[in-house]
Amino acid sequence: MARHVFLTGPPGVGKTTLIQKASELLKSSGVPVDGFYTEEVRQGGRRIGFDVVTLSGTRGPLSRVGLEPPPGRRECRVGQYVVDLAAFEQLALPVLKNAGSSSGPGQRVCVIDEIGKMELFSQPFIQAVRQTLSSPGTIVLGTIPIPKGKPLALVEEIRNRNDVKVFSVTKENRNHLLPDIVTCVQSSGK
Repeated sequence: MARHVFLTGPPGVGKTTLIQKASELLKSSGVPVDGFYTEEVRQGGRRIGFDVVTLSGTRGPLSRVGLEPPPGRRECRVGQYVVDLAAFEQLALPVLKNAGSSSGPGQRVCVIDEIGKMELFSQPFIQAVRQTLSSPGTIVLGTIPIPKGKPLALVEEIRNRNDVKVFSVTKENRNHLLPDIVTCVQSSGK
């Protein structure tokens, strides 16, 4: 039986929007939800990077076009975007630690949008995701990229877990998937 729910699909298909809507529905039905999502940052109609936004509203940079890495740090780059590892870890890691260490009865949902190339530059993030996936009482609702090019080890590990249900999001089905996603998450907790 699936315990964790992941969405996959091409960039821009609506995975983050579905995650946000599912989070709201789960919260409104009394399920504790914490986590983060990534959001495009645009300037003058052009995408200049991505931010990490926690569900409590804290925001920080994940990546920017032309960002210089701090002196002495290796540059983590995906295409034209340079990843701000320190800012990402400062926001994402505490959220994952809280989700995995929750004491108290009942299930909790931890939103992780997304587990992709940029985020996987962080070894502490990889460890925190693995810990969260194995925490009793925690259900992960997350997004992973579609396989393309060189496989990402953690993404393949997640895709192949027998306690994970993966929904493929397309332009054709994205407006109909929300009830299935919410039902799947809610039944994970039973």
